[in-house]
Amino acid sequence: MPIIKTLLGVLFLVASLSICAQKFDGLALTPPMGWNSWNNFGCDVDEKLIRETADAIVVSGMKAAGYEHVVIDDCWHGERDSLGFIRPDSKRFPSGMKALGDYIHSKGLKFGIYSDVGAKTCGGRPGSRGHEYQDAKTYASWGVDYLKYDWCNSEGLSPLGAYTTMRDALFNTGRPIVFSICEWGDNKPWEWAKNIGHLWRTTGDITHCWDCEENHGTWSSFGIMRILDKQKGLKTYAGPGRWNDPDMLEVGNGMTINEDRAHFSMWAMLAGPLIAGNDVRKMSNETREILTNREVIAVNQDPLGIQGFPAVSADGLEIWAKPLSNDAWAICFLNRNNETKDVSFVWKENLIKDDSAQRHLDSRQNTYNIRDLWSKRSMGTTENPLRATVPSHDVLMLRLSK
Repeated sequence: MPIIKTLLGVLFLVASLSICAQKFDGLALTPPMGWNSWNNFGCDVDEKLIRETADAIVVSGMKAAGYEHVVIDDCWHGERDSLGFIRPDSKRFPSGMKALGDYIHSKGLKFGIYSDVGAKTCGGRPGSRGHEYQDAKTYASWGVDYLKYDWCNSEGLSPLGAYTTMRDALFNTGRPIVFSICEWGDNKPWEWAKNIGHLWRTTGDITHCWDCEENHGTWSSFGIMRILDKQKGLKTYAGPGRWNDPDMLEVGNGMTINEDRAHFSMWAMLAGPLIAGNDVRKMSNETREILTNREVIAVNQDPLGIQGFPAVSADGLEIWAKPLSNDAWAICFLNRNNETKDVSFVWKENLIKDDSAQRHLDSRQNTYNIRDLWSKRSMGTTENPLRATVPSHDVLMLRLSK
């Protein structure tokens, strides 16, 4: 009898561990949308900023357009208490995180927070190493819905092990929390993270320039085109509940309107998370119109979850394609050049194939209606050649439907 009880105990333990060893299903079935504090504010965060941002997301129409997560990035942390539980910086967040989460939820939005696999975050605050289950329990008690988990001070850690530990800790709380893996693509997370996180960073940090690299000594940040080029070969890893993350948006942070429009369009084509990084309390009408273009957002949020790909490229003009539901397609002409480019495209002479998704755009077999998603007007059908111009560092983004 004692042997039987022991065996039953072992089986129960194994079953319990297998139940815990998973991520929350049914989350992030389309790319997450929201706002994060880091790109514009860095470590300068407090509860006043977050409350005002939540208000602005609602008033500006961003919430109605689909933005829901309000994510506080690094530097919210205070010290751990005598039992090791993390507390927010009491000067910056005097009301506490539970009250702040309740305020965000009262606006119909979701609450996101940040931590790191190391003992210290990138900003030098307490990380989660050795406190994963404590931190997950604390976040759940605050009403957290989204965790961005960074990779600083990770010496000696296995990314698979570190991120799996936090995944299990989150799942153990019983509260559904979107898990954003911010490992910078160093260890090819697209190959191992689909059962661990809901999205994973594919590159180092983004910065607000068209095509540049900013060297910070031991690491670099990259402009929009540099980030875009690093997405090649990653298409097949993306899908509902598992997204390649080319980092947060820089729309409204200092580039030209053309560049912001192109940036937003390409992130939509990539089925990348649309996480705004600007000061939404003070954004211009032009920035607001870009971020809330529902027809472009619909391309990003298409339930098929197929990542777009470059189908044709010549002389700095790239033609990207993304299959959509109901046999529709998004087609985006991206002008990387410093001068305007003329477009002359004969639909019937160009078969666009997405072999991995087993979808083909064949205008010889089918006629498609063409809609310009930025001018919001019809451009005829694929029966006739497309004639257009694309300004420098801009796009012509189209939706083709039968």
